[in-house]
Amino acid sequence: MTDALPLISLDQESYFQSPANFFAQFRESQPVTPVRMLDGRRAWIITRYADARAALTDRRLANDVRRWPGGSRSWPSEDAGGVHAHLLHNDPPVHSRMRRLVQKALMPRNVARLRTRTEEIAADLLDQMSAVPSDVIDLLPAFASQLPLTVLGELLGIPPEGRGMILAALAAYDDPGEANRVTRELAALFTDLLAAKRAVPADDVLSVLASVRDDGEGDAGEGLTSAEILSLAFQLVMAGFDTTVNLIASGTLALLTNPEELAKLRKTPALIPAAVEELLRFVNPVSHSSDRFTLEDLPIGDVVIPAGEWVFIAISSGNRDPDRFPEPDLLDLGREATGHIAFGYGIHYCIGAPLARMEGEVALSALLDRFPNLALAVPPDQLRWRRNSLMHGLAALPVRLR
Repeated sequence: MTDALPLISLDQESYFQSPANFFAQFRESQPVTPVRMLDGRRAWIITRYADARAALTDRRLANDVRRWPGGSRSWPSEDAGGVHAHLLHNDPPVHSRMRRLVQKALMPRNVARLRTRTEEIAADLLDQMSAVPSDVIDLLPAFASQLPLTVLGELLGIPPEGRGMILAALAAYDDPGEANRVTRELAALFTDLLAAKRAVPADDVLSVLASVRDDGEGDAGEGLTSAEILSLAFQLVMAGFDTTVNLIASGTLALLTNPEELAKLRKTPALIPAAVEELLRFVNPVSHSSDRFTLEDLPIGDVVIPAGEWVFIAISSGNRDPDRFPEPDLLDLGREATGHIAFGYGIHYCIGAPLARMEGEVALSALLDRFPNLALAVPPDQLRWRRNSLMHGLAALPVRLR
């Protein structure tokens, strides 16, 4: 059956507008299907929840291209700033060592200490929005982007001017022709920041990373190489910023277009944590997993994915699988949604999940409390989504505040 499957291009407007709906058409008839990625690569997409969750822990799927069947490969980012040596490009034992050294700073109890500061940042941003004379504002640059950027900047120890550079760089990242330039600029920024932290350490994550350098030991050491430190700093920003922006913006849109659920949340603010879980499942800030490849032939149902093939897990499709979530296309804030795979599963489960959850809870709670008459300023069908395969995010979100 494998050879008979057609190759489906992801470079389609229907995919960018709704990855979940795009993959739903294959989930029953072609649950494991070959696709053409935006960069031209052939890959395989896994669309059913049970298959997706199993694949996320399958050791026959690897992340480190040095283990590619038939010979080692390299990542394009090795030539574009050298930010390739992060968690998503490594397997155990290297991955285990790196994650152990990084996750302490992002443990739930440490994130809990940030909540008060995050609430202060949210209140300040909402004050600025309230002061705008117009009733209509784009929520993305005014709030959804600024909140995670500021929180992440303070957590990592990135000064305001550096945060501005990050925001400007990421604005161009969706353009494939700009990706290498953006990567090099961010690599240069973090190289300078890490050097400054080594010289004058502070109470922030970049200082912690800079302090565990161990270039002499590499894989066997208990520290991090310079390349790993730089790559982890890059990954923390790339993964920790965009995903949370999409959760806040897309989550707000989902609530505004489901007024009964919005009214339920306004009436019972204690539902906020459960609402964030359901919104993560429903809006899917990340469309599919990061790159993996098969170390050997991998049978899934009636399909055998050959060794040496790229594989992506369609998180957005798994979270809308009716076999796992009844009536999956309905937003239901009373649903038990904690089994979702929005943060992945297994050893690559998102290390920043506690931070994203906390920011989502604070952002939505503060926004809805400050603006009781918040509404969309344009019809939903006029909204457009970014042309990005990995991230599912709005290009703009015009809202009416009063």
